[in-house]
Amino acid sequence: MSAYVPPGWPSRVHPPGTDRFEDTALAWLLELVPPEYRRYGVLRRYPIALARMARHHVAASVEAAREGFRTARVDLGDVVPPHGVESVLDTYRREGARLVALLQGIELVETALRGLAEPDDPSHRRPFTPKL
Repeated sequence: MSAYVPPGWPSRVHPPGTDRFEDTALAWLLELVPPEYRRYGVLRRYPIALARMARHHVAASVEAAREGFRTARVDLGDVVPPHGVESVLDTYRREGARLVALLQGIELVETALRGLAEPDDPSHRRPFTPKL
């Protein structure tokens, strides 16, 4: 069964509307947060809550990488040779790009999970509509 997923959709998460979507989304999201989060049953019962926490966690990592990049020359200039500092900056560039892509994937999955959310009000249910 082939279903459309938007660019940036995580390859390990089944498309919304398929049988295993929530299971694969939950497993993928649990890999993105600290291992301690697995202790909290509420995050397994409500994958949308886990998606929100994963989004905040990865967004904080993006900001940390940006701050690290901005301050690396000053903080490391006296203790790491120039070629080492350049390598550190390259690492920040690569990790930053990976984290931003990861954050976008989380946002897509969260949007899909929100489309499945069914609080008491049935009009709250929204279908998943990918944005191009």
